[in-house]
Amino acid sequence: MRQLVSALAAGQRWDLVFNICEGLHGRAREAQVPALLDAYEIPSTFSDALILALSLDKGLTKTIVRAAGVPTPDFAVVSAPEDIARITLPFPVFAKPIAEGTGKGVTPASKINSRRELESVGSELLARFRQPVLVERFLPGREFTVALWGTGEQAEVIGTMEIVLLSQAEPEVYSYVNKERSEELVDYHLVRPDESPEARDAERISLAAWQALGCRDAGRIDVRCDEQGQPCFLEVNPLAGLHPAHSDLPIICTMLGIPYVKLIERIVASASQRVDGQGVERHLATIQLPKI
Repeated sequence: MRQLVSALAAGQRWDLVFNICEGLHGRAREAQVPALLDAYEIPSTFSDALILALSLDKGLTKTIVRAAGVPTPDFAVVSAPEDIARITLPFPVFAKPIAEGTGKGVTPASKINSRRELESVGSELLARFRQPVLVERFLPGREFTVALWGTGEQAEVIGTMEIVLLSQAEPEVYSYVNKERSEELVDYHLVRPDESPEARDAERISLAAWQALGCRDAGRIDVRCDEQGQPCFLEVNPLAGLHPAHSDLPIICTMLGIPYVKLIERIVASASQRVDGQGVERHLATIQLPKI
């Protein structure tokens, strides 16, 4: 990112920047590169600085989607140890850092069954990550991640993948360990809306949340079902990983027979609509991707 600052100060400019930078520090770190580019009126792929800053804060994001009518489990935000005593959610609950990704801070201990556990886990997370902790009602049902592409009314669901923990995985939670060792601990199943009512509802609420938040170009939304099988919004990733073999968004595309290059082209095509007269779309066929 510091190289970007130097390049901008030196006068370099681009028609469109393909942004995959997660930033350096703080709860708004994913917004740092888009904010720099905005200052120089340079368009970039994916959501803008406002949405990237908002979505990294899981509590604020849930507040917005709930106001838009999207179901999400009841929650509280713990900013200091004394806040824990004021939580009235029924047990079990689930606790995680409010502004981390890739399952950081999520372990089997994140599912909490008592006030004593909540005090212990909540205090440990506050001290370790030095940021507020999201505490929400634990949902025991199926877990999905929904891939989307497009912006506004043109946004659409690509497909939905169910996350199934294997017997040797850390139980009940899609933890950091389970994600990092997914090849041996997790099965990923493509689920189609015409075959699963839960998947159909997960896609419906995910598209509603994507549009309510103003996300752009492509990304993912994580969903989990409650006791009645009702899918509920957990969190959004508007700057999703793009590793062709390890990241969920490309994995879903691969399951559906969508080539990796096609995914990248769709992202650029969506972003290019925000470029005034720069002719980005006519260069899509010449995209050269490095081998990974």
